[in-house]
Amino acid sequence: MKYYVLRALAAGPGLVVLLPMLYFRYHTMRYRFDEEGISMSWGILFRHEIVLNYARIQDVHLKSNAVERWLGLARLEVQTASGGANPEMTLEGLREYEAVRDFLYSRMRGAKDKTHQATSGADPQQTLSGTLQSIAEELRGIRQLLEERKRV
Repeated sequence: MKYYVLRALAAGPGLVVLLPMLYFRYHTMRYRFDEEGISMSWGILFRHEIVLNYARIQDVHLKSNAVERWLGLARLEVQTASGGANPEMTLEGLREYEAVRDFLYSRMRGAKDKTHQATSGADPQQTLSGTLQSIAEELRGIRQLLEERKRV
C-alpha cells in the first residue's frame, strides 16, 4: 500500500482521484496460481480478470523502479505470444519476486515439455523411423498396383 500512496502523491493534484482508485485496486487485487495457469482479478465497480495458461507464457520480465527497490518490491511482467508491445499480465507489489519468477519459469517449461511429449508421443528417432517405414510400405503397395495394371 505504501507504494500506491507514494504513486498517488507523485500525481500532485491528481491525488484526490488517484488515491481512492489505487486504494481499491490494492484491496481487491487477487492472484491465483493453479495447475493450469495464473489468474489475476481486481476491481469493485468494473471487475477485471485475466487468466493465462502456463503453456501460453513466452517470457517473464522482472522490473522495479527506485521506489519499489527501496520498499523491497518488484513487478513481474508476463509476456505471451499475443503480439502486443505491453505485457499480458503484470503481477505488482511482490516481495518474493525471484521465487515467483523461478516458479513461473519452471511451470512454463513443464507445460511446454508436456505439450511436446503429448505431440511427439515417443522418441523422435523412433517416430521418424516408423513414419519412413509406413511410407515405404505405401510405395510398395502403389508399385504393385501399377505393375498389375501393366499386366492387364
